[in-house]
Order: sequence, then C-alpha cells, then structure tokens
Amino acid sequence: MTDEEKKIVQASWTQVTPIAAEAADMFYNRLFALDPTLEPLFATRDMSAQKLALVQALSLAVSGLEEPETLAPVLRALGHRHAGYGVRTAHYETVGAALLWTLEQGLGADATPRVLRAWATAYALISEQMIAGAAEAA
Repeated sequence: MTDEEKKIVQASWTQVTPIAAEAADMFYNRLFALDPTLEPLFATRDMSAQKLALVQALSLAVSGLEEPETLAPVLRALGHRHAGYGVRTAHYETVGAALLWTLEQGLGADATPRVLRAWATAYALISEQMIAGAAEAA
C-alpha cells in the first residue's frame, strides 16, 4: 500500500466517523442483503455492540496503516476470533463488497474511483492478515 493510498483512506475515514452509526447500519444491511446466510452468525450478538466493534476495528485498522508490523498481529488475532464465530475465507469477499458499498454511500461525491481503489487495497491487506490468523487457528 502506498503512502498516498494510506493518506486517502485515513482522510476519507475522518469523513465517515461522524456518521459511524449510520454507516454501520448500512454496512450490516448490505452485508445481509448480499449474503443472507451470514445473518445467523450474528443471531446471538448484541448488534449495537457489534456495530460499535466494527467501527472501532476499522478505526484501529485505518490508524494502524502507518505501522503495518504492529497492526498485523492485531488483525491476525481478530481473524482467529472470527474463525471461532464461524467466519470463513469466502465471507471476506462479501464483507469487502459491503464495506466498499457503504463507503460509497457514506462518502457520496467524495467516493471517487481513486478513494474506492485505496480502500480496496486497504481492505485486501486487512482481510489477508485476518485470513492468515484464521488459518493459524485451524
């Protein structure tokens, strides 16, 4: 990930955080619309807490882009935990699609192709580490 892509992701995230609750709602609505089989994975979860955890995890990942060597073990541990919840490698593609859609909706006109490409790159790095953590757990 280039320094410019990191800056783009970080700058655009500051635009999303004021609407974080709405963005989290949009994300989960989109996720379940894309793949309704994912909804049962959250059946026992307090979705308010889950949405807050999503925003916190994304904030951590965005700020951690500056120190990937520090971020990687955190993401691997997160992937390990998610594997225990029933998350599978194939789910990461759907999550990525829901995330990019949510960013596009939340950023509006600021969701330029350049911004969305930077986010796709960031998500690829994030999901790669989480998938590796899940594999380590298996």
